[in-house]
Amino acid sequence: MNKIKIVFVLLTCILFSCANKSSNDNPTRSNNQISTASAGKTPDFNPDSAYIYAENQVNFGTRVPNSKGHKDCGDYLVAELKRFGAELYVQEMTLTAYNGDRLNARNIIGSYNPDNSKRILLFAHWDTRPYAEHDPDSAKWHSPIEGADDGASGVGVLLEIARHIGQNNPGTGIDIIFFDAEDYGVPEFEKAENYVRESWCLGSQFWAKKPHKPDYRAEYGILLDMVGSKNASFYKEVTSTRYAPHIVEKVWSTARELGYGKFFINASGGDILDDHRYVIAGRGIPCIDIINHDPDNSHGFGDHWHTHNDTMDNIDKKTLKAVGQTILEIIYK
Repeated sequence: MNKIKIVFVLLTCILFSCANKSSNDNPTRSNNQISTASAGKTPDFNPDSAYIYAENQVNFGTRVPNSKGHKDCGDYLVAELKRFGAELYVQEMTLTAYNGDRLNARNIIGSYNPDNSKRILLFAHWDTRPYAEHDPDSAKWHSPIEGADDGASGVGVLLEIARHIGQNNPGTGIDIIFFDAEDYGVPEFEKAENYVRESWCLGSQFWAKKPHKPDYRAEYGILLDMVGSKNASFYKEVTSTRYAPHIVEKVWSTARELGYGKFFINASGGDILDDHRYVIAGRGIPCIDIINHDPDNSHGFGDHWHTHNDTMDNIDKKTLKAVGQTILEIIYK
């Protein structure tokens, strides 16, 4: 994922030429039933559980499209959402990468209270970067990363949230989407003239053009990306504050009220190219991006970003707790 700190005007019309195969949108409903939550009661987010969900993904190996680890992890995510009582939609796609590679990809979607018109969209990407262009060892630049933080952490938090929703119905409609092929963008070791911005976030580009339900709408969306590292700092991302300022304030104020102000920094951060941009542009849904930002680093992210050091050693349960509990509070309150 090309998470750069430049500021630019979000295009209102985006070409989706990377997606060229129709999807399989048939839903599968689980037999599990969800009960109604006690009024006003927010469940207690379990960071140990979220950590295990992240670790389980990493244990499949790298999750680059067309790899065995990618297929096995995708099957695992489908099974977990089904186990947690979600109505499932799996978008199977063949996408074209910047270099012409054909990527067998899946957007994995779990819906709760599907008939409720008032909906909240929660999303993260589940694939991993095929390159490690920021690794200190240039000999490793062309090999894929484990993506414990960049991929697995956001999905791990959302799986724990899905588990709670499956046990205690918040009443509101909730859609959880694991977007694929987010991190297959042009690597920095390519020539500058080969850079294509739309080579990133291929799965969300596809979904924004062809959502799992026609004319899909949500009140707002929250993207989780790199939400597990030690001493993470979540600044207010520029596109988020431009298109969904009320949601930014809702989330950041809730985090402060819960005692997580040291994670959710009350200051502006960079303007990030991420999945939320395409959901905003393609579906008109106001979205925010909760993403770790390091203003002292030249690329704006942690030292492990797009390196082979993006392992479970970087994941901190305190950070997972801060993010997960904040999102649960938003959902249930």
